[in-house]
Amino acid sequence: MSYNKRFVALLDANVLYPAPLRDFLLRLAQAELFTPRWSVEIHDEWTQNLLKNRSDLKPSQLEKTRQAMDSAFPTANVTGYKSLISDLRLPDANDRHVLAAAIKGQARIIITANKRDFPSKELRIYGIDAQTPDTFVCALLAMNKEKVLEALRNLLNALKNPPQTMDQVLQTLKRVGLSQSVAIISRAV
Repeated sequence: MSYNKRFVALLDANVLYPAPLRDFLLRLAQAELFTPRWSVEIHDEWTQNLLKNRSDLKPSQLEKTRQAMDSAFPTANVTGYKSLISDLRLPDANDRHVLAAAIKGQARIIITANKRDFPSKELRIYGIDAQTPDTFVCALLAMNKEKVLEALRNLLNALKNPPQTMDQVLQTLKRVGLSQSVAIISRAV
């Protein structure tokens, strides 16, 4: 499967919630390895959960992040999917909006930390697959390791307050679930 800027992947709220994972996935999209999609509902989910769990964050900070994401990827925010929700079948009815946005946004993959919430049998009907972020990044590494490493270097160079070493960034990415990807990257850098 060839991932490129025309390849579309929907980012579930649980992969946008941890800032290091969100930032790395968006750097991969900036490197034109794929085209990201999300929805206002997905934005609301990850920002509300962060505000609930992190008293040090302010709504205005997360709104600024949302606006920056929408500005950097003007085609990412999927609309017009709500009419699809009632016909979709998933183990958790609260996840139907994610699948509906993926269908409407013409995504081939839903990147999610909760694959069990998106059974292959249900997604296959729509030509969609669910992958963990680690599986997704490993596939990107197999297809274009240099671009993935370039995206990682761009992320590293953007971390100024405080600056971080490559090892620190890789350890952080490992902590947020990219263990196999980090193992491959570690051998390449």
